[in-house]
Amino acid sequence: MKTLHVATAAVAATMWAGAAIAGNAPGVTSTEIKIGNTNPYSGPASSYGTIGKSIGACWNWVNDTGGINGRKIKWISLDDGYSPPKTKEQIRKLVEREKVAFTFQTLGTPTNSAVHRYMNKKQVPHLFVATGATKWGQPKKFPWTMGWQPNYQTVGAIFGNYILQNYPQGKVAVMYQNDDYGKDYVIGMKRAMGDKYAKQVVKQETYEVTDPTIDSQIIALAGSGADVFVNISIPKFAAQAIKKMHAIGWKPAHILNDVAASIASTYKPAGLEKAKGIISVDFYKDPNDPEWKDDPETNAWRAWMDKYYPGGDKSNKMNAYGYAVCHTMIEVLKKAGNDLSRENIMKQASSLKEVHLPMLLPGMYADTSPTDFYPLEQMQMTRFDGTRSVRFGPLISAETE
Repeated sequence: MKTLHVATAAVAATMWAGAAIAGNAPGVTSTEIKIGNTNPYSGPASSYGTIGKSIGACWNWVNDTGGINGRKIKWISLDDGYSPPKTKEQIRKLVEREKVAFTFQTLGTPTNSAVHRYMNKKQVPHLFVATGATKWGQPKKFPWTMGWQPNYQTVGAIFGNYILQNYPQGKVAVMYQNDDYGKDYVIGMKRAMGDKYAKQVVKQETYEVTDPTIDSQIIALAGSGADVFVNISIPKFAAQAIKKMHAIGWKPAHILNDVAASIASTYKPAGLEKAKGIISVDFYKDPNDPEWKDDPETNAWRAWMDKYYPGGDKSNKMNAYGYAVCHTMIEVLKKAGNDLSRENIMKQASSLKEVHLPMLLPGMYADTSPTDFYPLEQMQMTRFDGTRSVRFGPLISAETE
């Protein structure tokens, strides 16, 4: 039986101050570990910016409680505006000028794609990237890059199976972002549905992140007569879609991808009543859900938010996401001890064994190996009832075939 390791709010109590020998590890001194990050604090995906801020708050908490193995964290998070050329510029600055030990939770599929080969050529850990694209799990080809959240292709497969089981005769419309992020979900749907994908999908539309609106796409999809809509978009465009669907009276079964299924970032801007009934999936606790009202982990997170991110929105589940992924990195650095070479950091990241992380759904854990760079591989279906996203059904394995 595997040993269960726990990385919770109590982790601060176990952070020990060992002899701090930096050696020649880049970005590491006897008192500091320098970590780099890019986040869209501006631009079309700026609603995700709170993730970078919540992670920064997490590192402040870590530093206040003594650091990790005697070292404090220096967190350098730069705005890339969700623009790949800007990401290239900022990542080069972090690696070559700031000389960070590694990057952590750089956000976005198109943005991380722009620096994927660069990070591996430079042999800099590109860890727990904030995107579920399947490409982040290729340890043989890209041994320095690792994802974190369940990957998009398998979420797409979950959606495809849900359609087959619940709408076997349904006419399906699909909208997706025209890049690897959006296409990954479609690949997963096709894998699950087989030849039924071509038979049931009556209309597909794409959008670019530079598009001002997706109104014309929604009108075209509605005109197809589809009674099931799979919406693969980031929060800005997901909210636009919900509004436009309501405005034109199109009421299909609405399946929304997980990275946009946020009450604070998508449903509230669109109108809660308009978003009622949306189906999605989740893998971590939504602080809005009354189910977690008296949950010790969630209450510890709320107390942490009050102290370390008082300007953050406690109703925004992305701040719970930031807290959970930060604990993953804490666990890796604790395991690395005083060997903070880039090689050992990757070794420890690829040897997580059933690590429980605060704010994950019950029964979930992070697990990696040298041949498995997907830490989280389970999800659960949800349905928004106008107030909360209600979980239903069992945890679904999202292991990549």
